[in-house]
Amino acid sequence: MSARVTVRVPAKVNVQLAVGAARPDGFHDLANVFLAVGLYDEVTVTPADALRVTCEGPDAAQVPLDRTNLAARAAIALAERYGRTPDVHLHIAKDIPVAGGMAGGSADGAGALLACDALWGIGATRDELLDICAELGSDVPFSLVGGAALGTGRGEKLTALETGGDFRWVFAMAGRGLSTPAVFREFDRLTEGTDVPEPVASGALLDALAAGDPDALAATVSNDLQPAALSLFPELADTLAAGRAAGALAALVSGSGPTTAFLVRDPGAAKTVAEVLRASGTCRAVRVASAPAAGATVL
Repeated sequence: MSARVTVRVPAKVNVQLAVGAARPDGFHDLANVFLAVGLYDEVTVTPADALRVTCEGPDAAQVPLDRTNLAARAAIALAERYGRTPDVHLHIAKDIPVAGGMAGGSADGAGALLACDALWGIGATRDELLDICAELGSDVPFSLVGGAALGTGRGEKLTALETGGDFRWVFAMAGRGLSTPAVFREFDRLTEGTDVPEPVASGALLDALAAGDPDALAATVSNDLQPAALSLFPELADTLAAGRAAGALAALVSGSGPTTAFLVRDPGAAKTVAEVLRASGTCRAVRVASAPAAGATVL
């Protein structure tokens, strides 16, 4: 049994987020095409006298350090399932934006789960870990597996997808966060009285991923939550426009936002778009990354 385990876990971008009408349980059926991107949090677990969470990095002050933190909830869930106490120190080194629509909290939950499993020598199966992930949140299972996948149900039922190459992205971080539940409430308000179609994955988009074709992917990306995010945070439209004007192939809000994502053709284009966005005054920070990236990995 190791005295310390560190797990690296990626952010995600949704290249398609199709959202159905609200279900009786308050959730929405989704067709959610995830791509893991090369921006990472690292979760380190060490034995402790009691459960404790610490965090460092950009936006660390916004991360809850109590038992509501998804990393803490993951440790508790794994401990309860295997009849032990979650006496660990969880340290999160954050590099994924907080409340940014890139599944940073979900990544920490998946990372803590895998790290505690290794620290405690449990050896849970992948299916057991995914089962706990699904209990923790809709995006947590994908954070564990990474790569590219279609998420159905509320996003937690995953089907792995083929990708034919790397896709280059530029991400613009907004000056404040957006609450995912608030964005879904706004989606419900904006679609009230309309016939919301059943969410289905775009065949053309899946083909573009499989071909590794950024132009074809750019023509098919979509996010049904984008109107709701823009309604709550209208300034994001300026960021999207700046990235498009700089030559991005596609511009969209990532997940529930407010991070905006720009698909570009190659590293040179990424550099150009990133420089224009930094100079635009429409965002707080800009990051460049490629996808797909590996899922949660013990370092």
